[in-house]
Amino acid sequence: MRLDYADVPARVYWEVTRACGLACRHCRAKASPCADPRELTHEEGIDLLRSLAAADPRPHVILTGGDPLERADLFELIAHARILGLAVSVSPSATPRLTAHVIARMKGAGVDAISLSLDGSTAESHDAIRSVAGTFERTLAAAAAARGAGLAFQVNTLVCEATLPEVAGVDRLVRRIGAARWSLFFLVSVGRGSVLEPIRATAAEELLVWLAERARVTPGPVVTTTEAPFFRRVLASHGGARSGLGHGPGIRDGNGVMFVGHDGEVFPSGFLPVSAGNVKDAAPLAIYRESALFRALRKVDGFGGRCGVCEFRTACGGSRARAWTASGDVVAEDPLCTYRPRVARA
Repeated sequence: MRLDYADVPARVYWEVTRACGLACRHCRAKASPCADPRELTHEEGIDLLRSLAAADPRPHVILTGGDPLERADLFELIAHARILGLAVSVSPSATPRLTAHVIARMKGAGVDAISLSLDGSTAESHDAIRSVAGTFERTLAAAAAARGAGLAFQVNTLVCEATLPEVAGVDRLVRRIGAARWSLFFLVSVGRGSVLEPIRATAAEELLVWLAERARVTPGPVVTTTEAPFFRRVLASHGGARSGLGHGPGIRDGNGVMFVGHDGEVFPSGFLPVSAGNVKDAAPLAIYRESALFRALRKVDGFGGRCGVCEFRTACGGSRARAWTASGDVVAEDPLCTYRPRVARA
């Protein structure tokens, strides 16, 4: 089982634009209605894709934002990525741009999957987070269109104090609409998300135990977490997920994950806004392999506190983004994890 990603990231998230028609309360990017003039040009974007395609194995590229559909050359970028042999997913926003025609066009262009967000089980609860009325119904319509087009989709759900009561209802909804994956994002206080209240550590542990049970229920989506890699420890302690459904052990901020901002800045993830360089100045794979920041994030034995001695440190490693927001140190322990290591490092 691959746990170390020192040479090539498994996933590269490219924030193709920060333009977006929504104003979500937890938006990492602080997206705005208009594109930032500093965003990568079409030619710079093609250069980025070419650089990533030189990797072996090639990473999976996720085009995110803002709203990727705000970018006029989106389908040209998708086409070029596919010509280069890169697997591509897209993370669109639930705006009027996301039509059944566009979803079918994505399928035809070779997009592997799209992600949709459901932060509540009702229009009232979801739209309150998204700050735009109608996004709940539009998301359900997009899910139906994706299902009709044969395009796999993942549902992303924010986990914070405001959304915690909605999780069980979202679970039922995600299963009903036929999502292939369900990823629960445990709030990191960056961007607009700094105004929301994270859940308590004890509540996080209880939720993850419940999710471990739900992950074994068939039929249903693959259940994963974002910025809560200790779900891998919970799964291992509770019999694991369904047979054959992996949860990406070892993948976390900076190890298997690289995020390229709209302006070319390279980060360990979209939730850890500490730059390691810019693709306009250096090859992205060189930044990933050689920068001091990424190298430190791959050395789990150098992590502080419980994360550095935990017997699950290689498969988990904690949220490096949350460690940084809590302490200013990217290798500090993740304060949301309650686990007390049983095996001390020699």
